[in-house]
Amino acid sequence: MFRASPIDRLRALLAAAILALAACSNTELPPPPPPADALEGALAIIAWPGYIERGETDKRYDWATQFERDTGCKLSVKTAGTSDEMVSLMNQGGYDLVTASGDAALRLVRGGTVQPIDIAKVAGYDTLDARLQEAPWHYVDGKHYGVPYQWGPNVLMYNTRIFKKAPTSWSVVFEGGKFPDGKPARGRVQAYDGPIYIADAALYLMAHNTALGIKDPYELNETQYAAALALLRSQHPLIQRYWQDADAQVQDFTKEGVVVSGSWPYQVNTLIARKQPVASTIPSEGATGWADSTMLHAQARHPNCAYKWLSWSLTRKVQGDVASWFGSVPTVPAACNNNALLGAGGCKTNGIDQFGKLHFWRTPEAACKSQGSCVPYSRWATDYVAVMGGR
Repeated sequence: MFRASPIDRLRALLAAAILALAACSNTELPPPPPPADALEGALAIIAWPGYIERGETDKRYDWATQFERDTGCKLSVKTAGTSDEMVSLMNQGGYDLVTASGDAALRLVRGGTVQPIDIAKVAGYDTLDARLQEAPWHYVDGKHYGVPYQWGPNVLMYNTRIFKKAPTSWSVVFEGGKFPDGKPARGRVQAYDGPIYIADAALYLMAHNTALGIKDPYELNETQYAAALALLRSQHPLIQRYWQDADAQVQDFTKEGVVVSGSWPYQVNTLIARKQPVASTIPSEGATGWADSTMLHAQARHPNCAYKWLSWSLTRKVQGDVASWFGSVPTVPAACNNNALLGAGGCKTNGIDQFGKLHFWRTPEAACKSQGSCVPYSRWATDYVAVMGGR
């Protein structure tokens, strides 16, 4: 049998190596992986109506287009009318960010739906109102789960032809009777279509039934909770509609004979711009309010674009423009100054001086600070559906 000599074997190995090198020289190497901070080119956000504008309604209000030009991150925006809808959409997945109010934020945190925010990567975080930087609805267990975006009151909106003077109490939506024009309240009142509205009833009872001992409208024991539900059931015959769509409420005040309701500054501003006879006030009992934070999904597909948006959302011009359009208050106080759209008195008009009078939306939890235990949000959600159904 023929056996190759050591020299022959070495020559064969060298020949094989030369062929392999030649083959490699004709083969493209795989591209290197993208940098960890590379922008993904897209960003999907769930937002309240009016929170992200691109000039389609009014060319002056556009803070989406410049962001897309600067970053290459194309925005996809899904509007939602209630916090429950936002939580449901986030739980379904496929979104990167949500502009969550306090009654959604804790549910998203407790459910593991959102992830902590690295505020070191959010330019301008230190310019935020100090009262909001570690607010309890987004700062949980020593971690930041949201970047404050805008805040404002749930105002009492009323028809100025019916109410020549601003109502001084929420009794106009809870107690019924006759309005100043001599006609019954029944069918001319609206209430919010969301379980968190139970807190509005509790806030009213804090002032008008002090024996209940309510200290926090989001922390109710069984007796206090039952009283709030009873008030809402007695209100039911007055209600023309439980609203959740801001545009639908605008139409109802324009064409459907509704004259008074809890509302947002957004609807008030829209109706005034359309020359409708409306105004708003915060009655003597105070008001609930919303302080919205942009939160990052735990499985966000475009985290780098998301962090770019978080920083963009805190720039002074964006903050001021959003406040002007929505009727809200910037979370960056400096945005109240020198904004052409907001104007010199815009923040005062939108309620910046009312911060201390507001009870900001917060997810009710069984463990509560004001008393031993409280009725959790799951009960609020079930029972309020029954209230709206007249049960």
